[in-house]
This record gives sequence, structure tokens and C-alpha cells, in this order.
Amino acid sequence: MRAPGYVCAAVVALGVALGGATAQAQDAADRAIEAAKQFSGTTINTLEEAGLMAMLGQNFTGPQWEELTGIQVKVAESPYVELFPKTMIEHRGRTGAYDMLTISPAWLADLVTAGALEPLDAYMDKYGARDEFDDVNPAFKDYMSWKGQTYALMVDGDVFVLYYRKDIFEDPENQAAFKAQHGYDLAPPRTWKEFDEISQFITDKYAPETYGSGLIHTGYMHFFFSERFRNYGGKFFDIDTMKATINSDVGVQALTDLVAQIRSMPPGVESWGFIESLAALSNGDIAMTISWPPVGRWAEGLYEGEDALSWVPKTTVKGKVGYAPPPGGRPELAAGIMLAISPHSQNKEATYLYIQWLHSKRESLKNVMSPVGLRDPFRLSHYQSEEYQQLWPGAKDYLQVLWDGAANGLADLAIINTFKYMDDLAREVVAAIGGKDPKEALDTVAASWDETTEKIGVDAQREAYRVWAEKPSAYRE
Repeated sequence: MRAPGYVCAAVVALGVALGGATAQAQDAADRAIEAAKQFSGTTINTLEEAGLMAMLGQNFTGPQWEELTGIQVKVAESPYVELFPKTMIEHRGRTGAYDMLTISPAWLADLVTAGALEPLDAYMDKYGARDEFDDVNPAFKDYMSWKGQTYALMVDGDVFVLYYRKDIFEDPENQAAFKAQHGYDLAPPRTWKEFDEISQFITDKYAPETYGSGLIHTGYMHFFFSERFRNYGGKFFDIDTMKATINSDVGVQALTDLVAQIRSMPPGVESWGFIESLAALSNGDIAMTISWPPVGRWAEGLYEGEDALSWVPKTTVKGKVGYAPPPGGRPELAAGIMLAISPHSQNKEATYLYIQWLHSKRESLKNVMSPVGLRDPFRLSHYQSEEYQQLWPGAKDYLQVLWDGAANGLADLAIINTFKYMDDLAREVVAAIGGKDPKEALDTVAASWDETTEKIGVDAQREAYRVWAEKPSAYRE
């Protein structure tokens, strides 16, 4: 998940919970540990997202890896928005400053095309990582390769979730009144029309104490609009001409609806980011929101008292929050984290073995249950884990929604210079929320996209887009 880059206090517990290899038959984690011992005394440098993401390596997995193998891990922190630029700058300078790279799946095509990632297949075959590949959710397994070659291993499986107040939705009086008014049952909305009607119904009854919904409207709007746009049936480009189609009638309708639905949300919601939406849900100020998986854990008060999570709003809705796919049924697989190797690293094999260990079935389960790291389930065994399912009473339902969401999810666009395209989109969606005409906003996006495509080269971008668009997770149909 992409959470704010807050500087959190160091966590000093959980050493036992994140303990070393067990005395079982060797698995991918054990093989990585044993092979890595030959590199004892080596130091590998990692580039990771600042805050909770980096804290996992700094305080847990890094020190544990050094104890197990003798390899020291030095973590460099950077805000999420700077990870891609720093990776490209390092590649162009061929400095070898970072051995392990933290990347989003959306950047894979760009980084591979630029030659900025080391292929991993030979390492995976040598050290048996493929033995556990069947356990990776197919949607995320697809993320790790480009044109048949593997360049990164998944460690964090993001998917958007609709969070809703079960107590409000299941109240008999509300159910009867809503059905009388709209002719269908009050339940998690399956369409954006239902979302709008349910949100307005709850606002009309409960506001200003509780509003029907409150969504994120700043910062990451390319994720939220891309999800809605594709669930409406939109496509980003005409594959023959590579002209942008983000400003199609479908796109304009999707953005118009996004802006209009603010009317049933709390005052000031136009400026809400991740924290504001989380706080409103946790405080009981809203009945619905859409966000990343950690919200589900934090709304239950999981890990309250951890110094690293002192910035997380205290929850008043423990036991009252339900989980469902967002309207449209095909959630955005928004961001996610993969680990890769710089081609300029002087410690490629040692770095790979650390990545295999983090990616492994056994170690990754510990990490997705950790209070730090912001790691979310990405393996089938994570969703099926009895230990995870018992973390709180609704955890089993939560994991099922994550599992189904990933299986039906929509992957982030991954073409050459995706970062630029998505930045253009996010900026204009925010402008429309601020009052700009939706069609004018999307026309601006389309013009900028067409200019970028021309600079890159239509043929080169068409090939990258074709590879992405052929994935089952690219579009609704």
C-alpha cells in the first residue's frame, strides 16, 4: 500500500515473532539462507519507501538477515513519488548505489525497456524460488514478468476495498426505508449509481453525525479514476493509432459522476487524502470509503499501542466495519510493491537471495501480519492462513475480499513512462474536483498523453501497450 511517508519511531519488539528458519524440510526461505552464507561479510544497499515500509527492513528483516547469513542490509529511504525517478537517475549514472530496488508493477515496462533491471530467471531456477510460485495469486504473479522474463518478485499485494458500516447497513429500519425508496436491498453497492443512492440515503438520515461516504480526492487520483473509468467500460488508448481515449464519452461520464457524488459527503472532502478518509471511517464520521488493505486492520484497532503506528487514528468502529469489492466489482490493484536488482549492483546474487527470502511463503506471511512494512497479502496461503484469519473476528471475511478482489482486479497501466501519464491524469482529476469542467480536464489529459506518446515514439509505445492490454487484468472485458 502507498501510505504517507511519515517518520515513525523505531519498533523494537516482534523479534521472536519474526524468528528465523524452522527445522523443517528446506523451502525457498531455507535455501536462500543457506546459499547466502557464502556471502557473509557483504553489505547490500536497498532503496525503500520512507516510513513504515522502510521500517520492516531497518528493524526486522535486515537485522534478522544479518544474523542468519552475515550479510548486512543498509536501507535508504525515499518518499514513494521519488522511488521511480531515483531508480532511473541511478541507472543512468551507473553508480551501483542501490543493490535492491523497490518498484511498482506499473513501472516494470519502463524500467525493463530502459535496461534498469536485472533479469531474475537464472537466479530463481538456481535457488528454487519457482517451487512456491503456484502459491502466488495469479494476478500478482503476472505482474513480475515482462515479455516472458521475470524482473522482480512480489512482496505486497494491493487491491482496493470498499469499507462500509455493517451496523448502519444491517439496521432493519434502514433496510425497510431504503427498499421502499429505491426498490432494492440496502447492501454494499454493486454499481456507482447504487453507491450514490446509498450514500445520499445515509447522509439524509444521519448527517452531520455520519455522512454516507467520504472518498480520497487528492494525491492518488489516477488509481481511483482508472478503476472507475474501466468499470464504466473505458480504455486508455486506441491501439491502432495510440491516440488517447481517456476523454471519451465514457471517461467524461465517469469523471462527471465522481465529482457529482461529492454532494453526499462531508464538507471539505474535496481536499481529503488517505489519512483524512481513514480518520473519518475510524471516527464514525462516514459509512463508506474505498482504500487500501491496511485500513481494514487499523479500523479494527489491530496493533494499537505500537509506537510506529501512533499516527494512525484511534478507532471507534471496531467490529462494525464490513468489506466488499468497490462498485463495478473489478477493483484497482493499486500500486503494490515488488523487489528487483539493479544491473549495476556489485552484489547481485547476495541481493537476490535476500529478495527470495522476503518473497518466500514462510517469511512473507510474517511480514504481511507485521505492524510495520505495510505489506498486504499476495499469496494464496496468506488468504488461507488460520493465524491471519484469527487476528480479529472479521479477518476471514476481509481476506476473502482481498483474494476475490485480486482475482478480479484491474492492473495499473504499465507502459513506457507510465509515471508521466498517470501524473497528468491525477492532476486533471483533482482539477475537476476543484471545479474544472470534466470534459475540459480530460481533453487536457488526452492532449498531454498524445504529446508524450509522440515523443516516445508511437510504434514503441504501441508495442508496450499491446503487451499490457493483452493481460486479463487490463480491462473489464
